Amino acid sequence: MDAVKPTIGFIGLGIMGRPMTRNLLKAGYTLRVYDIVPAAMEEIVQAGALAGASAADVAAQADVVITMLPDSPDVEKAYLGPQGVLEGVRPGTVLVDMSTIAPTMAQKVAQAAAAKGCPMLDAPVSGGDVGAQKGTLSIMVGGDEETFARMEPIFAPMGKAVLCGESGAGQVVKACNQILVAVTLVGMSEALVLGSKAGVDPAKIVQVLSGGLARCGVLENRGKRVTERDFAPGFRIRLHYKDLNIIREAGRAYGVPLPASALAHELFGAAMAAGRGELDHSGVITVLEDLARTEVKKKS
Repeated sequence: MDAVKPTIGFIGLGIMGRPMTRNLLKAGYTLRVYDIVPAAMEEIVQAGALAGASAADVAAQADVVITMLPDSPDVEKAYLGPQGVLEGVRPGTVLVDMSTIAPTMAQKVAQAAAAKGCPMLDAPVSGGDVGAQKGTLSIMVGGDEETFARMEPIFAPMGKAVLCGESGAGQVVKACNQILVAVTLVGMSEALVLGSKAGVDPAKIVQVLSGGLARCGVLENRGKRVTERDFAPGFRIRLHYKDLNIIREAGRAYGVPLPASALAHELFGAAMAAGRGELDHSGVITVLEDLARTEVKKKS
């Protein structure tokens, strides 16, 4: 990028997008933002960003456009739909989608962007709301090396970026990440349900497991919250269920059996059927609690 910091357009100001934009503002970037929820946009405007009227309007006034949206259809609409990014964007503008979507959709949008003369990266993230707030996200990038090098200074306030391969590779690695997180959440849930029903304080279980080989990011970021019955969403069950659908589709496409992912998919599906889709994804433990007729809660 030039010595003068580029103007960034940021579209999608949800649980992840809001803290990500705040970190970019703190780093001195000028931001133009847009979200279909006016209140979410107003919060970031109050923090110093400029409001856009649409995705196309934001794209027309930005040197770099970043999107952070819930699912593949949302990304397709934001880029390819009426008043979408590609209607307003200027040739040469760098486009970066940081949503978690199907690799095939990432490639489709990147091809359409290339036809407009715009390089594009898929750059999904891991680290949840805590990582977004702290600027410590793991950013998995698919695209060409030159565009990645240009974007590294912009990624830096949000987290650590790694170029994983060509277009779509970032989304493939994110699918791998979501396999490990989902399966680990299920394993943690089983451990806490078993220990708690056997009479052990689950807070003690979290403390002990955090010091041995079982220690992991899931336990560190979600263990204490589970024992306190805090399922306020950092990453919603419905979104992880969406990711597990993407994972299963990828398994079929590449001919890879994913039995543990299939089990996690069913448990997350059960949570969805029970009306718990808006809970944090650690709330999958409630399905196992139902089956065991118990509740995991630290002892007072």
